[in-house]
Amino acid sequence: MKLKYFKSKTGNIALPVFFPDATRAVIKTLDFVDVENTKTPGILVNTYHLYKDLGKKVVEKHHGIRNFMSWQGGLISDSGGFQVMSLAKKLGGKNAITDKGVVFEESGRKIELTPEKSVAFQMALKTDMVVVLDDFTPLNATYAEAKTTVVRTILWAKRSKTEFEKICKTKKLSKTIRPYILGVVQGGKYQDLRKYCIEKLLKIGFDGLGYGGWPINEDESFDHETAKTISENTPKNYLLFGLGIGKPQDIVACAKLGFTIFDCVLPTRDARHKRLYVYNAKTIDQIDVNKPNFYSYFFPSKQKYFLDSNKVSTACDCLLCTRYTRSYLYHLFKSKEITAMRLATIHNLRFYSILMEKIAKQNK
Repeated sequence: MKLKYFKSKTGNIALPVFFPDATRAVIKTLDFVDVENTKTPGILVNTYHLYKDLGKKVVEKHHGIRNFMSWQGGLISDSGGFQVMSLAKKLGGKNAITDKGVVFEESGRKIELTPEKSVAFQMALKTDMVVVLDDFTPLNATYAEAKTTVVRTILWAKRSKTEFEKICKTKKLSKTIRPYILGVVQGGKYQDLRKYCIEKLLKIGFDGLGYGGWPINEDESFDHETAKTISENTPKNYLLFGLGIGKPQDIVACAKLGFTIFDCVLPTRDARHKRLYVYNAKTIDQIDVNKPNFYSYFFPSKQKYFLDSNKVSTACDCLLCTRYTRSYLYHLFKSKEITAMRLATIHNLRFYSILMEKIAKQNK
């Protein structure tokens, strides 16, 4: 049975859904009223950064990260694995990653993250979905290297699930009120390793599986083959999470394969770097995400917009597009006003929430 909703402590969220990354419990330049006004139903926080910057005491003092940041919507915590693996390989050398976990020094401070510690901290965060710690397969990994990451990912997944069940039992969290737990599929471009990883993760038992590793090929094209492998080998009653998949056309393609959850830094980061997403349509009703080239980029810092009294997009109902002109946004960016980044970020988030609405409607 295909799942229609993401279960959250704040209410069910219709699928598909895009969770922008609030890495350190904030989306840069916005407060959460801004985020709510873009009709963004959920966000993702980063386990590693919150573990390092806040620690358990602050989180537990506020009875979870949702209260700490006063967010009223859905909430996912990633495992911290991507950031940890990147830093570990950069700062810790070859011995930083072992079957036990990850250990390295950052700014003179010893950082240690194990599957158990990652799950325990995420449970303290009280998010709606917990993601297991996995061993990230590098884009250019050889078959032997990819196999090593898969074996370790499965080992860590078992330990993560054991820790999760132990905490649920201790806290008396029934099946109906406990968070989702997500396994992560590794294996790089090697489809037999991806299938093997899926098979083992299904035996352990999770609520969903995530597209792990880089979702791109070495030529920077999207890796559709792996998305298809994960989709075809995962039960229909599992949530499929496109971890880090953020390009609109890739989201549309994955949604057709059954992926229902997505997260990425792309829309918010691009907004701060003067790149806005606009639909190639006159109105919201006329948007068709199944058409090729259904959107374009708008670069507000171009001189030609200085005297442009048009809206950024007539196929958008965000604060920027209903109140301000291209000329004013150009002026804000030229003046290096923080408001420019705020309005651009609001716009890009609304673009993505509209994208989810259109996918849901057109894929019925």
